[in-house]
Amino acid sequence: MNIQQELQLISQSETNLRFNDVEIAPETIRAIMINEIVPLCPEDDFYGKPDSAYMSTTIPLFRKAGIEVDSVLDILNNGIYITNAVKIPKTEYAVSKESIEESLPYLERELALFPNVKVVMLMGDVAKKAFNLISRKATGKNTVPGISTYKLRNTEIFYNGIRILPSYIMTGQNILIEKSKFKMASEDIATMYRLIR
Repeated sequence: MNIQQELQLISQSETNLRFNDVEIAPETIRAIMINEIVPLCPEDDFYGKPDSAYMSTTIPLFRKAGIEVDSVLDILNNGIYITNAVKIPKTEYAVSKESIEESLPYLERELALFPNVKVVMLMGDVAKKAFNLISRKATGKNTVPGISTYKLRNTEIFYNGIRILPSYIMTGQNILIEKSKFKMASEDIATMYRLIR
């Protein structure tokens, strides 16, 4: 299945939203990592060029977690799919609530494509907000409490039987500089990997 083609099916008109142009056997995916937002340049996204900006931070996080990967294909082959909550590049410093809401139906549909998911990782606050909007629509309440990520890291949170792991944003060069967040994000990835094995 091509994710981009699947998500374009629900688009009413021509859109500036960007979807992952990747072929996947959905039943092989056991974990989904939701990053915050698509980059300005499509080649810098997870499924862009092999040395993309997003993979330049993702691969070191996986390796620090003890998972030997060299590419996004290696990550997929481990049963892990990575996507972005917001499908439109940001034009301002902060991600607007409107752009989260505009992308939400597509994220919701994207998550529903994978029948065997055991873990969803929320990589950053925008991913947490988007996931809470989805869960609030379905259940009337937030799945992830509105407290700091470091306080939630060892809390077992479930949504429809799926373990939800709040963590830190995995893209942008700051994650490589902020050693404590890099360490915590890689520990969370190791936890996710253990849960899907």
